[in-house]
Amino acid sequence: MVVPWWRCFSARSMWFLAEGAGLPALREHLRARFQRWLVRRIPPARSVTLDQRRIFIFPSRVGFFFFACLLVMLVAAINYENNMSYALTFLLATLFVIAVLHSYANLSGLTLRALRAGEGFPRQLVPFSIGLACATRRGHHALWLGFEDDPEAVAVSVMPERGATVTLYREAGERGPFRPGRLRVESRYPLGLLRCWTWVDLDLVGLAYPRPLPYPEPLGSGAGQPRGRPARRPGEDEFFGLRDYRAGDRLRQVYWKGLARGQTLQSKQYAAGAASLDWLDWDAFPGIARERRLSFLCQQCLDLHRRGRRFGLRLPGNQLAAGAGDGQRDRVLRALGNFAPPPEAER
Repeated sequence: MVVPWWRCFSARSMWFLAEGAGLPALREHLRARFQRWLVRRIPPARSVTLDQRRIFIFPSRVGFFFFACLLVMLVAAINYENNMSYALTFLLATLFVIAVLHSYANLSGLTLRALRAGEGFPRQLVPFSIGLACATRRGHHALWLGFEDDPEAVAVSVMPERGATVTLYREAGERGPFRPGRLRVESRYPLGLLRCWTWVDLDLVGLAYPRPLPYPEPLGSGAGQPRGRPARRPGEDEFFGLRDYRAGDRLRQVYWKGLARGQTLQSKQYAAGAASLDWLDWDAFPGIARERRLSFLCQQCLDLHRRGRRFGLRLPGNQLAAGAGDGQRDRVLRALGNFAPPPEAER
């Protein structure tokens, strides 16, 4: 069935033109239509193997120049009726056709997998790790990978027996989960005459933490930092961790087993079982907007971690047990970044 050319334009596209919405508005409309078509053709997936439905090929600038030279050579061969000119023209045209096949084969069979989505604070570069492997015994050479609308790209070649891992970076936006966009995989191998590319969505979701903001009251001086300080009782000391040896440490504190294994000289730390405990509490900031509350809690989390304190987190519908160290800091920041309170919790 032949479709008339005027039906290629939707009613909304014609409306844009008729109302004089301007080139930027029309460009955004066409971009949205292309994105919807791309989602149908290459839907999001954690692992994608490239095939003929997912690969696009178009001549590069060098390819267009090469094609123009072929036309000039063909006109000259016809004009002068020179058999050698005919032979050279058709030989180069055959080379162009063969380059199409090799360009396609260089991307076909490439498998991309989402490995890890990073986390960070707003306006920081967040890492995203992507694994590349060969679905066939053929390698993939001179690949360029980059996210949508990102001028920076990473060059990589994938060998069948090893595979490869690529880490790309995307700037985090405001607090909460965010997507880096589709991944652009491009190659101009082997001759640079053709641009072979694809857009894949590996369903990567990064996380932006709240923006840290210092609370007006000093840490632990007000209701924002409730904590208990029971008296220290003998016999309740428990192993807390290791730190570098300091002059004056008692001999029984030295971690001799680690020294025997060739580690640096370290001392054992002990903390009382009834040691002080800090809580980061959502209800400690009544009347403050949600994002500012989360920013205050984020800053206090970083301060407590820097001071080596044990702390927990209380949020509406979620409570994290007290802990210390990098793992506790990351758990708290992750909970703050993903927090979506019910409407009544913001009052």
